[in-house]
Amino acid sequence: MPDRDPPAGALTGQALQHLARSAAAGLPGVTRGRPFVDKLDVHKVAGKVFLIVTDDPDERIITVKSEPEQARTLRHSYPSIVAGRYLNKDHWISVGAGRGITAEFVEDCVTGSYDLVLDTVPHRRRPRGANP
Repeated sequence: MPDRDPPAGALTGQALQHLARSAAAGLPGVTRGRPFVDKLDVHKVAGKVFLIVTDDPDERIITVKSEPEQARTLRHSYPSIVAGRYLNKDHWISVGAGRGITAEFVEDCVTGSYDLVLDTVPHRRRPRGANP
């Protein structure tokens, strides 16, 4: 999903990625690295992936975890949301810039993904300041 000239007021792919990174950085216990390839900026909580930012100028997307039913609904509602790249297609979505993709939407996707992943982490391993 390359960056094209977005409609007035719409996010660009770069802005989408910047917002996703900023949202992730504000969450407790987040680490990031590039364990797979240089073009994948991977964000984790308690050692589990919750956000991937694809650093490819021709494909400015983020990939986040989502409940399967919500993922299906989002894919049908937004043309710039597709089944998750690199991961389970039922539980992950890839989001590109497009109609309806706002700053609030991106932040909600990142925090929602973080919460879903954190729900799988035993309480004793959760970072300080994370939801119980």
